[in-house]
Amino acid sequence: MVLGSILNPINSSIISVALIPIGQAFGAPPSQTAWLVSALYLATAIGQPVVGKLIDIFGPKLLFLIATSLVGISSFIAIFAPNLWWLVAARVLLGLGTCAGYPASMYLIRSEAERTGHDSPTSVLTILAIASQTIAVIGPTLGGLLIEIGGWQSTFLVNIPLSLACVILGYFRFPKTSLSNDGEKKRFSIDFTGIILFGITLISALLFLMNPSFHKLYLVIIAIIAGIIFAITELNIKVPFIDIRILGGNTPLLLTYARSLLSATVSYCFLYGFSQWLEKGRGLSPSHAGLLLLPMFLTSIIVSRMTGKSPAIHLKLVVGSIIQFITMILLLFTDHTSSLVFLVIIAILLGFPQGLLSLANQNAVYFQALPSQMGASAGLLRTFMYMGAMLASSANGLFLKSDAITVGIHEVAIFSSVIGIILIMITLFDRSLSKVGVREKSN
Repeated sequence: MVLGSILNPINSSIISVALIPIGQAFGAPPSQTAWLVSALYLATAIGQPVVGKLIDIFGPKLLFLIATSLVGISSFIAIFAPNLWWLVAARVLLGLGTCAGYPASMYLIRSEAERTGHDSPTSVLTILAIASQTIAVIGPTLGGLLIEIGGWQSTFLVNIPLSLACVILGYFRFPKTSLSNDGEKKRFSIDFTGIILFGITLISALLFLMNPSFHKLYLVIIAIIAGIIFAITELNIKVPFIDIRILGGNTPLLLTYARSLLSATVSYCFLYGFSQWLEKGRGLSPSHAGLLLLPMFLTSIIVSRMTGKSPAIHLKLVVGSIIQFITMILLLFTDHTSSLVFLVIIAILLGFPQGLLSLANQNAVYFQALPSQMGASAGLLRTFMYMGAMLASSANGLFLKSDAITVGIHEVAIFSSVIGIILIMITLFDRSLSKVGVREKSN
């Protein structure tokens, strides 16, 4: 479960220090290399809830094996990519391959809790979150070292042994799922229309966010129309792809998705923007830029470990969102003369929300979603996180210009601070959060 869940965060984070070397290798500007980030998130934003829904119907084993096989195949293609757009296509395939790990894990954790009658898997959820956080933050450090040793291609090469390990362990360790009569009916009533409409809605919206302009407003119109048709379709079929009636009536779950989107936007603005600024604005090598982010890894692990066993999540979300906001304010005071000590302090501070927010939102979904929709609900959590990453990629592409990257990182900080204020307000006024830990204790 851990290996499958880290495939996406390792490929999300390791690319951050590889963007500059890849751009130099193919003669591509930052506006084009940003597609390497956007392509993966575009694929995973659509693929996660789709695969999660299929896992709810068919069980996790088959979907896990197929998806993790794609990770190795896509990485092999990337290593021999003749140009940037081949590399972008490989990242799309890679994104689809990473879609099964997280929803499969959440499905297995929930089904095991129901089998044993113990609905308190805080330690398992914490391990899952710590693994993803660890890889997400250690990715730039690992990426920098790999680039120094074997060039940017080595950041894709690392996926091949991970893919093989996932396939072998998944084949021998994941349980076979026998479908119930209800499951047999669902097998033959997969909502392909809903999946296609959902895909059109997301693709149109995310393509606009990649490079927003007045001339691309037609994409927003397409997204709105497809979204409306999708909602009407889902309300009028027996086995919908996403049960809008239940989701629409679950306000706490919707707020959790919103928090995931906002916190991910700020986090990925920093991860991709700050690492690029360290290389071009501060003059550090990829390996040194990765090492400077290492304190964030250590802090997030310590924070998750110390707070993971506590079922209450409200305080975690409040503290995490406030520290994230403070970190973005400090980013406004950076320039090419900033001391390494100051930059390390910024990295350490961001480790606190890294260790608090994603774990708390993951635990919230676990208790707020219906057990029968755990795979799809977990997939949607990742979808909203990827939408936040797409917003971050769009913001970084808009603000981070090669000739004024320090000004750009300050603009990224202002943008992130505004997002941070919205996140704080949503978190403070969500009264349902205080009931999650209380409800778990009572069980």
